[in-house]
Amino acid sequence: NASHRSLVDLSVGPTLTVTCAAFRAHIDRLLEIPGARVLFGGNELKGHAIPSIYGAMEPTAVFVPLEQLMVGCDAPLAKGPGPNVDGSGSPKLTNFQACTKEIFAPFQVVTEYTEAQLPLVLKALERMHNHLTAAVVSNDQAFLGKVLAHTVNGTTYAGIRARTTGAPENHWFGPAGDPRAAGIGTPEAIRLVWSCHREIIHDVGPIDKAWTQPPPS
Repeated sequence: NASHRSLVDLSVGPTLTVTCAAFRAHIDRLLEIPGARVLFGGNELKGHAIPSIYGAMEPTAVFVPLEQLMVGCDAPLAKGPGPNVDGSGSPKLTNFQACTKEIFAPFQVVTEYTEAQLPLVLKALERMHNHLTAAVVSNDQAFLGKVLAHTVNGTTYAGIRARTTGAPENHWFGPAGDPRAAGIGTPEAIRLVWSCHREIIHDVGPIDKAWTQPPPS
């Protein structure tokens, strides 16, 4: 899917706050973890004219084994840009801090788990600094119930057709939803978000046999 994205149709584009060098540094830090590997991407976009003060990287995914991802889970949570992203030279992030570090770029960390490892996954979700949009992609009602009951994410999609991305309904932007006037992180926004009910959106199907994945947008 990532390979279908292109500058031609603007389904991939520049990142405003993560340069190519910072993007690569983040990948390199994750690849220091035993068993980690790049699943796709990891390269600069070809044939672009994007200034170097911005990022121009392919959509990228890095796989990290769950047990390695959890190393350092109980350490204080990292805040701010952190090392190996902006080159600040601050203390090196633990595996967990690095894997759960959010960068505003087309990047994701992938792992896998067994049924017996579900408690580790729930612990990881609890320890993350941000509890934003999430998805539980399954039609197993017992599994859905357990995960939804033991997580505190805001807007959560659940079911076999759960959207793994989407605008979180409980985020607070500015007038008419304009993100340039966002109040995210302010005391008022926190009160507005956490004083309302948790939004869980179920989409269990069925999936039409003629369904095909739409073009990237």
